[in-house]
Amino acid sequence: MTRRRTILACAAATVTVVAVAAQPAAARPAPTAAVRLLSLNDFHGNLEAPTGSSGTAIDENGNAVPAGGAAYVATHLKRLADRHTLTVAQGDLIGASPLISAAYHDEPSVQFLGDVGVTASAVGNHEFDEGYRELQRIQDGGCHPVDGCSPAGRWRGAKYDYLAANVILEKRNKPVLKPWTVRRINGVKVGFIGVVTRTTPSIVTADGIRGLRFDDEVAAADRSARELKRRGVRAIVLLVHEGDQVKSGSRPDECGVVPGAGTRIARDADPEIDVVLSGHTHQQYVCSVPDPKGRPRLYSSGSSFGRVITQVDFQVNKRTGDIVRSSLKGDNHVVTRDVPQDPATVQFVQTWKDRVAAIANKPIGKITADLTRAPSPAGETALGDVVADAQLASMKDKGAQVALMNPGGVRADLTYKASGSEGDGVVTYGEAFTVQPFSNVMGQTSLTGAQLDALLEQQWTATTEKILQPSANLHFTIDRSKPIGDRVSAITIDGKPVDPAATYKVSANNFLLGGGDGFGVFTQGKDQVLGPIDLDGFVSYLGAQGTLAPPPLNRISGK
Repeated sequence: MTRRRTILACAAATVTVVAVAAQPAAARPAPTAAVRLLSLNDFHGNLEAPTGSSGTAIDENGNAVPAGGAAYVATHLKRLADRHTLTVAQGDLIGASPLISAAYHDEPSVQFLGDVGVTASAVGNHEFDEGYRELQRIQDGGCHPVDGCSPAGRWRGAKYDYLAANVILEKRNKPVLKPWTVRRINGVKVGFIGVVTRTTPSIVTADGIRGLRFDDEVAAADRSARELKRRGVRAIVLLVHEGDQVKSGSRPDECGVVPGAGTRIARDADPEIDVVLSGHTHQQYVCSVPDPKGRPRLYSSGSSFGRVITQVDFQVNKRTGDIVRSSLKGDNHVVTRDVPQDPATVQFVQTWKDRVAAIANKPIGKITADLTRAPSPAGETALGDVVADAQLASMKDKGAQVALMNPGGVRADLTYKASGSEGDGVVTYGEAFTVQPFSNVMGQTSLTGAQLDALLEQQWTATTEKILQPSANLHFTIDRSKPIGDRVSAITIDGKPVDPAATYKVSANNFLLGGGDGFGVFTQGKDQVLGPIDLDGFVSYLGAQGTLAPPPLNRISGK
């Protein structure tokens, strides 16, 4: 059976050899120790094999093949590991997870990852979805303060270290979790530093990270590298939850990275750091970048959802304790499904699937056709509209007049075809959860018409576009040919032009109300009140509609 692999690499995934000056004939080469790293990133609680486009990866022939699933991850990790292997991760292992994991605050996924040998992981932004105190509980153990213990009993804590060198508890001016850790393997020490994207405050709920400071990734990595060096650790790996995009049409045998935030970190971090393993962007690549001294170091990322495992091999000089850079080799392996599933993991996943089945399979509503995230030319989507309508309905008793939904919070389509035995057109609780997995709290704030206009202008920055999805009674026109800050016009509510001086009660989830995704105008609102969990509102709305048809995409005009 042929093992499929992805090799997205500069110089065939092998870091460029550094020229070494000729040695005297009598000189003996320093003894070395072999080390292998296996890494995962952006697992997002995908214990069951992901489906659709999220369930495929590109192999070395450029073909999309089925990939992912905990039982296959376990098999591939066992096949790739040797006696000198450490398994690590680059964050977003949990959060935005399917119901099988999220219903129990991702304890099942953390248990699985510890069981397959993960020893250290950077925190990702999604590790903060339920707040940093919940992340501390996941690390240290104990039952959930509201929901209590899961069916498995008292949570014992993660078997691996979460690392957060750049996440600072301001009142103590110290990292909220360990900044680094050291592992001994094959007689040598390897240090691991973890950092998360410094943009985290703009993409997670503000209340969950109150009191935290997110420092520059490079500065924090450098602090930890200096500390590790003081402690005699010279072989250093940076686990970073930040990365880059890849060029459209990039071949599997080339690096393909569009240099961005990830490359900056990989290029600028302390030259003592030998390897940079990244994540966040859900891309796969193995590259070589020069460090501040001009020496090449390996920089990689392994897709998402357990579809790719990154393998890094190197030698450690036993005299100096440092990694021999010329020995670095990297490879991305697709977690194919043409291998036997790990039996213990199959049983583990089935146990949690059975536990959550009664919740997941409950019918909550019906649809006449697919509700998708496919955008109109203006950026409006059928499912985004429905979510916004549901959010307005959930806040009507608080006086809400309109609702806006961030597109990144709509995580999956609702398909007409049955996913199980529920029947075509039936929406289950599990499917609704997949659409709205964050358990954000609904709320509303009072904005003037002028502020609403300014808010809608924040849908664009110099580098991004995020079109807010409006409730049915809110309409506006966009013109992308105009300068940023002057692209929105003809705003109406209930068919009437918005008065710049009048006040309107605008509903949104607490992520947006806290200024998430760069919509800072929300924080200027007054008289904020909170309502139900967004998922609860979505479920109630679907149930109240009877059978729901896709709405016409006519709320946002223009292009």
